[in-house]
Formats: sequence, structure tokens, C-alpha cells
Amino acid sequence: MTEIDAKIDALVPAWLHLPDIAEALDVEVTRVRQLVKEGQLIAVRRGENRTLQVPAAFIDSGKVVKGLAGTLTLLRDDGFADEEMLEWLFTPDPTLPGTPAQALSENRGTSATPSSGA
Repeated sequence: MTEIDAKIDALVPAWLHLPDIAEALDVEVTRVRQLVKEGQLIAVRRGENRTLQVPAAFIDSGKVVKGLAGTLTLLRDDGFADEEMLEWLFTPDPTLPGTPAQALSENRGTSATPSSGA
């Protein structure tokens, strides 16, 4: 969990607080914190109160977006820090089209998988 850089913050169109994610997933907030700890979600401190927030694009139809956890694992294995992962996920990629986060949410996960050295 890190504090977000303004440049990367601007890339992410919408954010959710942990209680909002817990409600969307129909779980306790402690479970959402566990998902963050396990690396299945990225949470960063943002805003005036520096509250933990997760990109809204990571949650869809009451579930964590399919393929997100695996993509985050691959990025971590490639040495990406949380902010670098967010930047990669939310930066438009002409080969997709759109962003890797959009590809994941549209179930085009194989298109969004980072190549070696990404």
C-alpha cells in the first residue's frame, strides 16, 4: 500500500474506498484488506485524508475482475511496484485497443497479459 503519485492518480478514472468494495463483493472489509495483502488488489492512499482506495475498474458485477490477480502477479514477478502496475494497467496501449485494465474488464485478459520485459 503506497501513496499515489498525481500523474498515476490522474490515469485512473474512478476509485473506491475499501468499505465500498466490501459492499460490492458482499464481504467484510477485513476480507478486502486480505485481498490487498495477498496481492489480488492494489490499494493506495489518496485524497486529503489519505484513505485506502482501489481503482473501481478492478471490481465488476460483484467480483474482482477476472485475470486481475494473475496479471498483478506477473507484473510483481517482473519487478513492478504498485504505482508502476497502476501506470501500466491504466495507460492506453495501441496494441489492445484501450488500456490493459479495460481489456481485463472486457474479458480480453490474454490481450492484457504483460510480455516479458514489459
